Amino acid sequence: KILVAPNLISNIHVRFTSFFTKQRGEQLWKGVTSVSNAGKKRGRGQGGKRKVAKNLNRGQIIGLGKVRMLWPGLTSPVIRGKELVEQTRLADDPDHDMKLIKLRDKMGVFRRLRLLPHERGWSGNRLPGTSVGPPDPIGDERFDGFDTKVLEMKSVFNMTGNMGRKKQISIFVVTGNGTGLAGFGLGKAMEVKAALKSAKNRAGQRLMFMERYKDHTVYHDFYSQFGKTKLYVSMKPEGYGLVCHRAIACICQVIGIKDLHARLEGSHNLQHIVKAFFLGLLRQKTHAQLAEETGRNVVEFRTENDNFPKLLASPTVKEQPKEVQ
Repeated sequence: KILVAPNLISNIHVRFTSFFTKQRGEQLWKGVTSVSNAGKKRGRGQGGKRKVAKNLNRGQIIGLGKVRMLWPGLTSPVIRGKELVEQTRLADDPDHDMKLIKLRDKMGVFRRLRLLPHERGWSGNRLPGTSVGPPDPIGDERFDGFDTKVLEMKSVFNMTGNMGRKKQISIFVVTGNGTGLAGFGLGKAMEVKAALKSAKNRAGQRLMFMERYKDHTVYHDFYSQFGKTKLYVSMKPEGYGLVCHRAIACICQVIGIKDLHARLEGSHNLQHIVKAFFLGLLRQKTHAQLAEETGRNVVEFRTENDNFPKLLASPTVKEQPKEVQ
């Protein structure tokens, strides 16, 4: 007789999937670092100590872990020379875990970029006062030698009927080549880069030429006004420097003016300051023009020369003595 033994083998189900293997790494980190909509309404997640997602795969190499192995075809070639490479165990690395921990600790640390003094703006790491390069080329015309300075960046809002309060970034810049050719422009867009590009290209399309005395200062003292902004500009000798508002100093740098004194009164609206200064530069007259209009000699007296008169320009048709009152 054949005795049939009962089947005592029980099937044990082993599942290799779990919560941690179903989700991808990005989704797991999102659950740790993000804030729910209800939490955002309550003001959560606005602090500077937010958790930063880390790439835990950095620093790990296949075959080099707690147990270092040599896997032919994976971490090394299958055949080396005429010999077949065998699976072998390499020497252990006791500092492997410590190296990974140090590497992961450095991921969450934000390193601030160090800027040179001449690359910084007026205040901190903000954009106003910084240089953003020349305008974009127009066809075959390139703006070689031009430099653009950001003078103002602010957020503006416009109330629309269908979208409500619409936010935009407004950027005001000035560009020039350092030899008297300069222009300013205003750009608005939803993003900072788009607004900066629009303002820079618009400034390159509105260039004006400014006369300079000996390529370092203005031809004469002048007064200019735009709106409620009043500007008193004085010419200065070489080596005096730029003693003026910081926006006027940026304009002088892109124009090529090295010595100047400017006093500002009234409104400090930055766009009005720029427009008042440009109006004053455009309205100034050269010494030859002054001599032709007045019919008299233009003479310079300087204290460092003991007020010795120096003839700068003479008219082609001089005024007759009898015409002098």
